[in-house]
Amino acid sequence: MRTIVRISAFHVGVLGLTLGCGGKLETDVSNTDGGAHRTDSSQPDSSRPDSSQPPNTGGRYFPAGAVWYQDISNANLDSESAQITRWLQDNGGWGQGRIQIDFSLDVLEATDGTPFRNFEATDDFFSPDCDRVPFPVPPGGNLEGEEGYQCDGDGDCHLIVVDRKSSKLYEMWRANITGDTFYGGCAVVWDMTRVYGPKGRGEQCTSADAAGYPIAPLLFTADEVAAGSIDHAIRFILPNSRIRRDAYVHPATHAAGSGPREAVPYGTRWRLRASYPVDSLPVGARVVARGLQRYGMLLADGGQIALTAQSDRHTRAKWEGLLGARDLAAIQPTDFEIVEAGERIPLTFDCVREP
Repeated sequence: MRTIVRISAFHVGVLGLTLGCGGKLETDVSNTDGGAHRTDSSQPDSSRPDSSQPPNTGGRYFPAGAVWYQDISNANLDSESAQITRWLQDNGGWGQGRIQIDFSLDVLEATDGTPFRNFEATDDFFSPDCDRVPFPVPPGGNLEGEEGYQCDGDGDCHLIVVDRKSSKLYEMWRANITGDTFYGGCAVVWDMTRVYGPKGRGEQCTSADAAGYPIAPLLFTADEVAAGSIDHAIRFILPNSRIRRDAYVHPATHAAGSGPREAVPYGTRWRLRASYPVDSLPVGARVVARGLQRYGMLLADGGQIALTAQSDRHTRAKWEGLLGARDLAAIQPTDFEIVEAGERIPLTFDCVREP
């Protein structure tokens, strides 16, 4: 049985609160991801990496058959596509009223010398959804939106580390290392040799993102944009009140929205219309838009900044002069279509892990 305390939709609405990643209860603030306070990422992160932290230029994290890499440019439309996109358009649209790009998430690279540390689970660790395992902490690394490993800004403080030697992707939500103490929220270990099925790590199971799937393969990087191609789906988020309550579709395996039946379900995959005038956008934004036409974007979490890019702190190319936070702001919800999403699965919070 899950250890999360649940609060009814009635109380969520009356108190003006939102349910974020893993179903936790938090106040809704202007710059949030999953309902938690976060750093405002209206400008690209221009800080430079510590020399001890190797660059992470993105690339594929899973085999070619993984859902993130499927070309959906010719996929059938969902029966609710027009209704859902119109509803979002008429009910506030994207967070902050426009598509904006968050540049605060980092993906660190583990090396042979990277230490693995045990962590003290906090109330943001859910069982059996999350994995209680030693977690790699690369020297010179940092949490999302932070200069180091201490969660000073009280944000989501994701810690994401790829260990290519063992083919493991480690993702943690609400990490905080203070002195010798490592506090950890929901930690997840992904097997990068595996093509996960529709149930992912398990039906009704969350992950470091509320939807239950990984974060790293959905982040686009400055290196990809500089090279002119994004060959995977992109992570996107919406305010919790615009995400459908108590239901999701695969590849999501969990939900945490507080919106009505007409709102957007977790797990839906949105495709920018083929007719959209991509050439009207700034050059770097055209690369992102073409990726959205071919691979789309997947609703992954709750918050205010719609699209998520990887920080340039640990990449070779840099965002400055390449892509601005508001370069896609002209794109509206009705410029998208939702591809066939399949069954709407009622949320029960009864996580059953896949073997």
